[in-house]
Amino acid sequence: MRIAVTGSIATDHLMTFPGRFADQLVADQLHTVSLSFLVDNLDVRRGGVAANICFGMGQLGSRPVLVGAAGFDFDEYRAWLDRHGVDTGSVRISEVLHTARFVCTTDRDHNQIGSFYTGAMSEARLIELKAVADRVGGLDLVLIGADDPEAMLRHTEECRTRSLPFAADFSQQIARMDGREIRTLLDGATYLFSNEYEKGLIESKTGWTDAEILSRVGHRVTTLGSRGVRIERTGEDPIEVGCPEETAKVDPTGVGDAFRAGFLTGLAWGVGHERAAQVGCMLATLVIETLGTQEYTLGRVNFMERFTKAYGDEAAAEVHAHLV
Repeated sequence: MRIAVTGSIATDHLMTFPGRFADQLVADQLHTVSLSFLVDNLDVRRGGVAANICFGMGQLGSRPVLVGAAGFDFDEYRAWLDRHGVDTGSVRISEVLHTARFVCTTDRDHNQIGSFYTGAMSEARLIELKAVADRVGGLDLVLIGADDPEAMLRHTEECRTRSLPFAADFSQQIARMDGREIRTLLDGATYLFSNEYEKGLIESKTGWTDAEILSRVGHRVTTLGSRGVRIERTGEDPIEVGCPEETAKVDPTGVGDAFRAGFLTGLAWGVGHERAAQVGCMLATLVIETLGTQEYTLGRVNFMERFTKAYGDEAAAEVHAHLV
């Protein structure tokens, strides 16, 4: 099963300020703020939803196709993804723009000041999925993740026109989209991904009930935080899968991307929705125990030991055949 993942490719530049932002603000001068913060450290991390998902899929051995736009500074990031099993041959490289970048400073009270530079991501709307499909010999599923909004709309329409099964996954972009755009992006999707809060927001913005949305998509996949995930389909009982036990909660960033990586890989293996969700939850657990979205290591033995403990011998035997 050949899966393409469209969406953002970005780097995060994270800094820590040892003081408090509030101590630097003068109440009657907020209309003319001019501040500079001397920070203690800088972490540069690879990110972007499409790149995070593809990294996880590559770790599981499924060779995903990354589809997105990056800048002329992408060489090092590309080499990293290539080395971890990702097909980067369909990434569009801008000749004039840098790769998208999030720059954020956090103070000692965990308040944050951040900026997101779209950069080359704006060129994702120029990518033609047919060219991607032709290069890799066809596509069985396209995940349309958070990206340049025009790119998301174009990719969705092209999937419909060319009868390509697609998964709708708005994540961070849902806040800026109106009901009409959301209806366009989800109607006819084979899978609709969201968390619980986004689920309510989708229903509020579209004006469609949960039942109406279920009638317009193949499956609705809702992540439930520490409670795992629920998969629904009209006329069938929901599938609910819990999370494995965590060794620590280090950083929740990228946990949703990791779940999608595991779930999509399970679909590629053909193990069914319950097993796919279990793989997704196991991978998400590894990410929450790690600082950074692509800094975890998938040790096969450790993965299967923990998977067996969480989901039992029968589930483990089915997954083990594919993971090895």
